[in-house]
Amino acid sequence: MRLARGIDEFRPPAGRAVVATIGNFDGVHRGHQRIMARVAERAGALGGLPLVVTFEPHPLRILAPDRAPRLLMTREQKLAALEAAGIEAVVILPFDRDLATMPAEVFARDLLGGRLGVRELYIGPDFRFGRGRAGDLELLRRIGRAVGFSADAVPPVMDGGERISASRIRRLLSEGRASEAARLLGRPFALVGTVVHGEGRGRPLLVPTANLAPENEFLPARGVYVTQAAWAGREAFGLTNVGTRPTFGDRRLVVETFLPGLDEDLYGRRLELRFLDRLRDERRFDTAADLRRQIESDLESFEAWRRGRG
Repeated sequence: MRLARGIDEFRPPAGRAVVATIGNFDGVHRGHQRIMARVAERAGALGGLPLVVTFEPHPLRILAPDRAPRLLMTREQKLAALEAAGIEAVVILPFDRDLATMPAEVFARDLLGGRLGVRELYIGPDFRFGRGRAGDLELLRRIGRAVGFSADAVPPVMDGGERISASRIRRLLSEGRASEAARLLGRPFALVGTVVHGEGRGRPLLVPTANLAPENEFLPARGVYVTQAAWAGREAFGLTNVGTRPTFGDRRLVVETFLPGLDEDLYGRRLELRFLDRLRDERRFDTAADLRRQIESDLESFEAWRRGRG
């Protein structure tokens, strides 16, 4: 994949039409995937380049920091998902006050039609851009006719009578509804990071855990989940606790995973942790023995989940 960190790093390919979309695309969910599929399809038909134009940081970090969402994906995850959706190039525009106050007409004419050389543009139905969010599909079509690109909107993907959106997915995950979030994403929500040394509390309980230092901004609701860990070409199902370990009086939020049957030192490894289903809320137990009995019950639920999956 070609990655341009700013408009100056991108050069329209000679002899290839640029077919593009523009947006934040946090989560690269099924609604986004429909847009990517249209872009990739049209680029294929034209022998062109399927391009995504996106922003960093999220525009609300500049325009309304108190309303800025915690992002579902790291940049690495986002680029991998876009590539899997058929995108060959990504331009990341640094979102600052200058970009925020740029008139929509200038953005469409000079950046999209000019420096990016867009031939066809596809956007989500509610996409707005430019100063005061004045830019919309009608403006894009008007400017496009003048400078030589077409613009069209891709219908949203609906689920249960409601449009799929990143905010809806965040809401589900904040309620612990991991399997529903996975349905909207088209894949499980995943954290990525490095396995670090914990406090060793799991080993005396016969459940040694891999403690993840997540790079993601957004974490799902506290509780115990069925997860799938992936590292170095390997995968394993496990139990993951997201919480503060209240039985031991801890306050620091941790993400710790027990991988039954695994006898391997994961310290220092990069790990992807996919959240498949939630078993229960985080709870405080009076004694470590009570916690151990609950873990045994969780393992029984985990095995029942795996049998049901099979």
